[in-house]
Amino acid sequence: MSLLDGIHHVSLNVDDAEAGRAFYEDILGLRRLERPDLGIPGFWLDAGDFQIHLIEIPGHQAPAGQHFAFRVADAEATRARLIDHGVEVSEPSPIGTGRQCFFHDPAGNLVGLNQPDPPA
Repeated sequence: MSLLDGIHHVSLNVDDAEAGRAFYEDILGLRRLERPDLGIPGFWLDAGDFQIHLIEIPGHQAPAGQHFAFRVADAEATRARLIDHGVEVSEPSPIGTGRQCFFHDPAGNLVGLNQPDPPA
């Protein structure tokens, strides 16, 4: 039996919190949440079943290979919408019974789209 009940949030370091907020809120459609003054710039965003916490770290460089993924119903349709916003997204590739593709946020963090099953 797992001691865990799911993911509450993923914290991402970004070099420009406002650019990160604009990307995750305006392009990906996440909703901004209230965030207490923690003494450093950042934003909290609602991603459905979990939250994304953006933390501004001046000069931050994203680590190579580290990533997280959003679950999507249709990877190809989501990819097309991101491309319409000027985001470079890899071609969806098979993984298990689903498909996945990847892109970078403005801070260089690697983000995936995971479609667990074929689109309905």
